[in-house]
Amino acid sequence: MINQNSSALQSIFAGMGQSSLAATLGWQDIKQRYRRSKVGPFWLTISMGVLIASIGIVFGQIFNSPMKEYLPHLTAGIIFWTFISGVINDGCLGFIASEGMIKQLPIPLFVHIVRIVWRNILILLHNLVILPVVMLLLGVPITLHIFLILPGIALVLVNLTWMALLLAVVCTRFRDMANIIASILQVAFYLTPIIWMHNLLPERAGTMLLDINPFYHLLEIIRLPFLGQLPNGISWFFAVGMAVVGWAITLKVFGRYQHRIAYWL
Repeated sequence: MINQNSSALQSIFAGMGQSSLAATLGWQDIKQRYRRSKVGPFWLTISMGVLIASIGIVFGQIFNSPMKEYLPHLTAGIIFWTFISGVINDGCLGFIASEGMIKQLPIPLFVHIVRIVWRNILILLHNLVILPVVMLLLGVPITLHIFLILPGIALVLVNLTWMALLLAVVCTRFRDMANIIASILQVAFYLTPIIWMHNLLPERAGTMLLDINPFYHLLEIIRLPFLGQLPNGISWFFAVGMAVVGWAITLKVFGRYQHRIAYWL
């Protein structure tokens, strides 16, 4: 197992050494998607803004929630959920979508994972423009707690990277897994307080539901600082524990099967 972990780490460090290549490929993915468009990648921001406004108006009335409280919660939730789910969904196809490059070029496999993460970071940065605008329009103050988003986003990236790498290996071998993961994410979206607020749940049942939801904890450590609140210590502990266990499993799986991936494609 030590040899497998060592082999996996060597491949990961080699991929990180070519991060400039991964960044270029990720940026090209965005540019290719909006090629010849006048607005370009800011279509991401426009479509996200329309989605948030539509859901905010409808569900704000349904839940009878004050717009000053509900809309920032919804905006941050949808923006960060799009980022989290985007990395996971793209990770499922990480090696499959890069089949040609993997078979023809001696590029470390981890480059394709960095490419996915960077591409979704670019999408996040385009969408993130909406959040301060919403808070400014509603008169919601931005506090010093916002600086906690830096360790929060770093921890989320650590978790998303192992998820993308592990799923890329598993989904390359078992192609149906990508559809299963997509279905799980659809269910998780409704079980996570994104379009609804956690105070709507019954106290006991709601606490149990949220405590075992990993997406809730990842979302909270990056959403609450934007809203001027401190994330719960349980969410930090859960995210750190998930990173440690997740990377331990991923290194073992990736180290054992990385040399078979080209044959599975």
